[in-house]
Amino acid sequence: MSLFGKVKMHHIPLPLMRTAQADPAIPLPRYETVGAAGADICANLPDRATMVVDAGARALVPTGLAMAIPQGYEVQVRPRSGLALKHGIALVNSPGTIDSDYRGEVGVIVLNTSDTPFEVTHGMRIAQLVLAPVVQAGFAEVDSLDDTARGAGGFGSTGA
Repeated sequence: MSLFGKVKMHHIPLPLMRTAQADPAIPLPRYETVGAAGADICANLPDRATMVVDAGARALVPTGLAMAIPQGYEVQVRPRSGLALKHGIALVNSPGTIDSDYRGEVGVIVLNTSDTPFEVTHGMRIAQLVLAPVVQAGFAEVDSLDDTARGAGGFGSTGA
């Protein structure tokens, strides 16, 4: 038995739709394990083709999905650790943010950091999605800021 006992997961409805050109055989995003924070999303390539991302290059991988994210939330697009470790695949803007008012197709911007080309195949799990709450700031200009022990110490100021 876990130290915390059995924790019930909270689910937020997230309406999805396939784009007109999407392959309906590609699964919707899904959590691969009961404790997963991210739901895997798959590449949905035109004509079920493959896409080659050259070494050092980046590409936009289509998913064939659009969503209606509830106001007060965002969906973060994050890399898959297996693709990063085994193939050097990263996401350029990680985590990418999908805003609640965006209704277009979700695309995944991949970067091949390896020295060999990487082949994205139709239906491949290419990234993961994390639904997260958003808090917007109320920006207020002031004449001075309160003092802290760190002050204006920036990059590397707290140690190596």
